[in-house]
Amino acid sequence: MTETLPQGRERSGLATRIALLAAGIALLTGVLAGGLAASLIDHAASAGARSQLARLADAAAHVEDTPAAQQRMARTLAAIAVRYGYLERTGALVSESPLVRAALRPVQVAALRSGEPVSVSETTAGVGVYVEARPTDDGGAVVLVQRHGDADAAGALAIRRTVLAILIGVAVAVIVAVLVARRMARPLRRTAQAAREWAAGRRAVSVPADGPAEIAAVAEAFNALTAALDRSEARQREFLLSVSHDLRTPLTAIGGYAESLADGVVAPADAAAAGAVISAEADRLTRMVNDLLDLARMGADDFRIDQVEVDLTALAGQAAQVWGARCASAGVDFAVQAPDRPLAIRTDPVRLRQILDGLFDNALRVTPAGRPIVLAVRDEPGAVVVEVRDGGPGLTDADLAVAFDQAALYHRYRGVRPVGTGLGLAIAARLTARLGGTIAAGHAPEDGASFAVRLPRHR
Repeated sequence: MTETLPQGRERSGLATRIALLAAGIALLTGVLAGGLAASLIDHAASAGARSQLARLADAAAHVEDTPAAQQRMARTLAAIAVRYGYLERTGALVSESPLVRAALRPVQVAALRSGEPVSVSETTAGVGVYVEARPTDDGGAVVLVQRHGDADAAGALAIRRTVLAILIGVAVAVIVAVLVARRMARPLRRTAQAAREWAAGRRAVSVPADGPAEIAAVAEAFNALTAALDRSEARQREFLLSVSHDLRTPLTAIGGYAESLADGVVAPADAAAAGAVISAEADRLTRMVNDLLDLARMGADDFRIDQVEVDLTALAGQAAQVWGARCASAGVDFAVQAPDRPLAIRTDPVRLRQILDGLFDNALRVTPAGRPIVLAVRDEPGAVVVEVRDGGPGLTDADLAVAFDQAALYHRYRGVRPVGTGLGLAIAARLTARLGGTIAAGHAPEDGASFAVRLPRHR
């Protein structure tokens, strides 16, 4: 079932879809990469900050107990926003920072008084802090406290820069995707525009086969299609001109004689001859119309094919009785080459006989008196072949290539040899295809033309 869009809703273009897809992929990749990078950077920054604070605590525990050394240490710690405190031997904490006093828990005080170092991460008054404390040689301990935000400032800056770089990368990827998508879609838009121009009646149109291989293949296929359609339209025009001319000839003859009879120009003694001409031209006109109708019907899906079991040997004998008599009246030798046993095949006998009658009619038209026409039936692996050969002027190799095209041989030999409507071989080819077989033209041993109908043998 064909799906149609609601009225007023337009389809998005290929370039838009490619750009959106690329933007989505780039954004998803950026989010994933940014999240992973931020997590790694944050973890690395936290680990680095704790390691640095631990080294400072180790150093502070062994700083000389002089005013100058203490001042240097205080300046160093203040520069990196580290709060300092000193736990005396009595357990009293000396510090100017309320954060240090709040961060040091009783359990940590007990550990320090027993000589154990402390390295923990705490949350004090809603603020995350790192605590590093080391016992000193005098029985006290130094306590260093640093907020997470101060310790991880470098990591946060790295995360912001990483996110900014990823956003820039996503933006660049989207811009590149849009440009690439537009470049890829441009040949398709040209092809679509060329198709619209061709549909509007402009035939001298083609598109360059550039771009990726698949898009170039579309352009090449479009150019091949337009060339084939041009050839088909040219053949149709030639065919219509030919049919119009051929229909006009018998109509002119019929009209002329009928008018003469009506005006009394034809003498009563010549009325029978005039009637015979009118009848012959009417029969010719009827044949042409019937051929046109057959061609039109064979293009329809409901063209009827009734397949039954058929004995080709018997069918060939029936055709031989009819056409043998007609050949004898024209002085043409008629022969049948068929096996002396039944050849069973499942096909439509009426349509097969229509094919043979058309081939016999063509053969008898071009075969001079004293020359042969042969009906041959033979069995081949997986198929049976019914062949009509004649001793007429035959066909050239160039003729064989277009023998089943509508009116191709008619235009070549009109005025040179007897011709029919130009549709008989085309009808035979289409009927054979409808029966599931093939038909081929060739050179006959009798020096004329050969037409072989090959039908598959269904077991």
